[in-house]
Amino acid sequence: ISGDEYSKLINMGGAQSGWVGEEEARPETAGPSLRKIAINSGEIYANPAATQRMLDDSRVDIAAWLADEVSIEFAEQEGEAFILGNGVNKPRGFLTYDMVENGSYAWGKLGFVVSGKSDGFLAPTASVNPADALIDLHGALRSGYRNGANWLMSDKTETTVRKFKTAEGAYIWAPPSASASVATILGKPVVTDDNMPDVGASNFPIAFGNFQRGYLIADRMGVRILRDPYTNKPNVHFYTTKRVGGAVVNFEAIKVMKIAAS
Repeated sequence: ISGDEYSKLINMGGAQSGWVGEEEARPETAGPSLRKIAINSGEIYANPAATQRMLDDSRVDIAAWLADEVSIEFAEQEGEAFILGNGVNKPRGFLTYDMVENGSYAWGKLGFVVSGKSDGFLAPTASVNPADALIDLHGALRSGYRNGANWLMSDKTETTVRKFKTAEGAYIWAPPSASASVATILGKPVVTDDNMPDVGASNFPIAFGNFQRGYLIADRMGVRILRDPYTNKPNVHFYTTKRVGGAVVNFEAIKVMKIAAS
């Protein structure tokens, strides 16, 4: 984006219809409703410094090295904010929205399915299969969003899920193959991010959704670098800033799993 805010109108649905006979009356039906979503840009900054002598004498391009390090740091900060950010001077993470059980889903809140016990998933027995929880989460997402959907969880949670098996004894986790560049669960790609919570009471350790349709990142064009050799001699500061925002724009496109409170 080129400004401080990005806004768009979201179709919340609501159009109604009905069946009628040839000569029956056609009363007015409700139309769809729109809501405006505005995403404000938060600013992230870094202000590393190097002495002028270091810049003059080094065989390495110190300025380029600092820029690379700042770029990595920005990416890590943004990744955390897209999941856990509170929306104050930063993106709002999708896990910070209100959560409701999927059966009572309402626009503006993310739907969840409950699974497991407070210290983990239910132990497998003759009548209980922990893999069923992932099947429930998969089924909670409407079919129209499953094309392009993926799982999101931490590496630690993925290690647990990799051990789950179907009733026939086959692992539900499949390693990358020639046709898939990443591992899959129930045929859908698995993305790991350690900003996702671990399995624990009332935590939301696993998400399944079409994030391209559900979450919008609004980047203010460009990273700005101000080279400042004056403020703190003999150091040269590389004041670097970037503006980015993020928010959920389609609450039907993302579902999460909640571990039981007890």
